[in-house]
Amino acid sequence: MEDGYDTSRPVTRSDRGGLAGLQNLGNTCFMNSAIQCLVHTPPLVEYFLQDYTDEINRQNPLGMHGELALAFGELLRKLWASGRTPIAPRAFKGKLARFAPQFSGYNQHDSQELLAFLLDGLHEDLNRVKQKPYIETKDSDGCADEEVADECWRYHKARNDSVIVDVCQGQYKSTLVCPICNKISITFDPFMYLSLPLPSTVTRTMTITVFYGDGSGLPMPYTVTVLKHGCCKDLSQALDTACCLKSDECLLLAEVYDHRIYRYLEIPSESLSSVKDDEHMVAYRLPKKRAELTRLEICHRYLDNSMSDNLKGCERKLFLTPLVAYLEDPHTGADIDLAVSRILSPLRRKTYFSSTKVHIGKENGCVSETIDKSTNSCSDLSGPGNQSTDNNTELEEMSNRELSFQLYITDDRGLNCRPIVKDSLIKPAKLVKVILDWTDEEHGLYDASYLKDLPEVHKTGITAKKTRQEAVSLFSCLDAFLKEEPLGLDDMWYCPRCKEHRQATKKLDLWRLPDILVFHLKRFSYSRYLKNKLDTFVNFPIHNLDLSKYVKSKDASTRSHVYELYAVSNHYGGLGGGHYSAYAKLIDENRWYHFDDAHVSPVSEAEIRTSAAYVLFYKRVKVEPNVGVGEPSQGHANS
Repeated sequence: MEDGYDTSRPVTRSDRGGLAGLQNLGNTCFMNSAIQCLVHTPPLVEYFLQDYTDEINRQNPLGMHGELALAFGELLRKLWASGRTPIAPRAFKGKLARFAPQFSGYNQHDSQELLAFLLDGLHEDLNRVKQKPYIETKDSDGCADEEVADECWRYHKARNDSVIVDVCQGQYKSTLVCPICNKISITFDPFMYLSLPLPSTVTRTMTITVFYGDGSGLPMPYTVTVLKHGCCKDLSQALDTACCLKSDECLLLAEVYDHRIYRYLEIPSESLSSVKDDEHMVAYRLPKKRAELTRLEICHRYLDNSMSDNLKGCERKLFLTPLVAYLEDPHTGADIDLAVSRILSPLRRKTYFSSTKVHIGKENGCVSETIDKSTNSCSDLSGPGNQSTDNNTELEEMSNRELSFQLYITDDRGLNCRPIVKDSLIKPAKLVKVILDWTDEEHGLYDASYLKDLPEVHKTGITAKKTRQEAVSLFSCLDAFLKEEPLGLDDMWYCPRCKEHRQATKKLDLWRLPDILVFHLKRFSYSRYLKNKLDTFVNFPIHNLDLSKYVKSKDASTRSHVYELYAVSNHYGGLGGGHYSAYAKLIDENRWYHFDDAHVSPVSEAEIRTSAAYVLFYKRVKVEPNVGVGEPSQGHANS
């Protein structure tokens, strides 16, 4: 007996063992929930009830001198002794606080974070490798995946060999692809559990006005539905479909504030939570291949008649919606003039009578206009889809006409302006900003109404539609975890071929599954703007979870990939608090129990699936040799 723990004496499982609760020592429900799930894990129960003294590794610098494993083993033995008297886990809590100060005191913590620490700590305390060999990572270019995966697993086992690795660790394949040179990097890494994102089913409607960057059509607002916690890529894809985007086009999203472009949303992974309902969003249809082109940004000004003529420097104000186009290396003012003329061409009025009476006034910060219809009949040019051949020809002619507007080139803040002269040279730049001055004459020639009254992203009470939270399946969570996606800007990959950090795409695949498979449902989300807990109901299988299609190893067919649920760690409530409990299935009984701190009660299988499920524990189902994988009626659970 060492440290008060007798590990040399095997303990026989009591007929009614495993039904004792754990006293709450003060906000320790998170710990109690995690422990109950682990002490009802069949291979761990079998291991810790036997003599495991010889496997205690007291020299491992990464371990806790065997003290954590001894404390856990003693607690497990007490819980599997006869009787249902609740046990106070003070000794275990003391060891936990000593080796993991983050869990000291009596504040509420995360059961999954404790599980991660505990599994890793038990592994290091029970690691059979006393002296870890140095293993140099080799370049695996050109080698078969099976060969590389097996070699990586052998290297891992040469340094990490414990009961935790035996039953809880699997292996996944990670594929990184450089977006610039297409360099592919494949690695095979071990995992202890899988943290699955929860695909949100809560949606929001967003109204975005789409403008043509080449002047081939009139602007049009589109209302699309996207996931509330989605990203800019989701919004772009929804708009692509809504506006029938061509294969050689793409959309540039932008936020407009005070008649200027406040920012561009060019990062596909940027969260839509940064876009508020009362903001104004636009999208510009632009050529897909524009890396070498110059971006032209056009703002509009009008003469505020309410101001004194003596205030010449302050009498012009911005109005309307900015426009964006791309130019191929503009050299002179004439190139800018022609581009602006082309982008405005759909707004040009087709006038049948020359007598026009225009009134410029101020209305809601924009210009209103009145046309004397008794002397003038105006007909707006229709969109390009409805024009005849004659109209298309006329539209092209209009776009090539000389522009009557006065254009000014300006700096980023719009403070320093200078007139654009047609034969003046334009300094090469990635972005050129110009201001277009509207006068009475231009209002007679162009219909500015298409550029006014930009709708809000979401008008409360008008377009609002209450959405309900729907269920998602465990398979959809796994699909979201395994899908290919770009790395974040703060997690870029160093490409050995480019010799630079790149925002590579990453794809995960399952390669080797353990006997005990743990799923962590990522209910807690943290971002720059938002902290949130998702109460999404996840529909997870209790029996016959077949993961065969997800395992990419060619040797996968030799083992069963069918699993059965045996424990669940639950979290009730919101962020920074709430309550934890556990459901667990007794090893020798086909019956579930609810472990709520000291209180233990039987529960029906139908009650196991709830929106509080946080960590799921599955055990592999062994299949008889003459039975196909996925035929559960012929199999039995691994125990």
